[in-house]
Amino acid sequence: MGNCGCKLNPFIYKVSSNTKSVRAKNENPTEKPRKDNSGLPSNPEEVEYLRRSTATNPLIVFSFEELKVITGNFRQDYMLGGGGFGSVYKGFVYEDMKEGIEPIPVAVKVHDGDNSHQGHREWLAEVIFLGQLSHPNLVKLIGYCCEDDHRVLIYEYMARGSVENNLFSRVLLPLPWSIRMKIAFGAAKGLAFLHEAEKPVIYRDFKTSNILLDPDYNAKLSDFGLAKDGPVGDKSHVSTRIMGTYGYAAPEYIMTGHLTPRSDVYSFGVVLLELLTGRKCLDKSRPAREQNLTDWAIPLLREKTKILNIIDPRLQGDYPIKAVHKAAMLSYHCLNRNPKARPLMRDIVDSLEPLQVPFEEPGEKSLVTVISEYSNGLVERKDTQLR
Repeated sequence: MGNCGCKLNPFIYKVSSNTKSVRAKNENPTEKPRKDNSGLPSNPEEVEYLRRSTATNPLIVFSFEELKVITGNFRQDYMLGGGGFGSVYKGFVYEDMKEGIEPIPVAVKVHDGDNSHQGHREWLAEVIFLGQLSHPNLVKLIGYCCEDDHRVLIYEYMARGSVENNLFSRVLLPLPWSIRMKIAFGAAKGLAFLHEAEKPVIYRDFKTSNILLDPDYNAKLSDFGLAKDGPVGDKSHVSTRIMGTYGYAAPEYIMTGHLTPRSDVYSFGVVLLELLTGRKCLDKSRPAREQNLTDWAIPLLREKTKILNIIDPRLQGDYPIKAVHKAAMLSYHCLNRNPKARPLMRDIVDSLEPLQVPFEEPGEKSLVTVISEYSNGLVERKDTQLR
């Protein structure tokens, strides 16, 4: 999701027998049909009762009228993005509006009522998981609304939006190498935290649109609607309906429905490859052989002499070659067809840590001031950019 929301890409779709419908942008989010969510919590009291056994993070319950105030009645020019789940709006919690919360900008994610039972389950999954998990690389859930048919989530506002919007934008300056590695490092730490939690969590929908960036390009995972509790004890996997995003989902998961933490590792490999190449995992606008990023890139990743040929040309060669080779080989290992041969997320974090270097804002270079004093007494001051 863009700033906690994602633009729905026409060639990226859910791998599921229950395809999500997309709300028209001019549709009023308050007009929702009744839905039958038999057996699932349908009001704040029931939600909090369900959360009580696992919740560690206090969440604030908002009324739908309060959300209208926060978002200017869901103004269209406040919309940050949309997708199969519904729409996301920027809002602002004003002073004295809610007890226990200071004035802050927020992202308000309105779930689409057309999703019925499945939509409500995904909304509830986010409330449950983000109500019990807290980490610098996970987006913070501030509160929710569960009123009549309205299912809404209120997150911290992520000023720079999604990695997808930053990496593939045609109007923003290209992300420098150092920022790309910072994003990969932060996202890897988020996944490693989930996999190593007391009750392991499989994220299941890791992709560039679900990684959000704060003003300092710190990456945070968002959208936990498809997250699942991981296998425990002597179990090797959990069996589940095949859901996720085509191009990012691990091949063995698509074939068998067997979900493991290594499924997330494969998805991480795809995202790392996108950061390296500047290409989307699926791109119908490219020649037929290059439309699927992993199919095109994996043979090239095997040959060290060809790796630099696939690096994003917009970087104009401004990157450390040794670090590029290390990151490329890491992506290659993550994308191994044999899930057991893929590295653990903790090992990935350790591999990315040495690749972290100080970075500058895109388009900004360091300035050095050179002062020259001549024999005639003239002093010249000149600012020079350093690459």
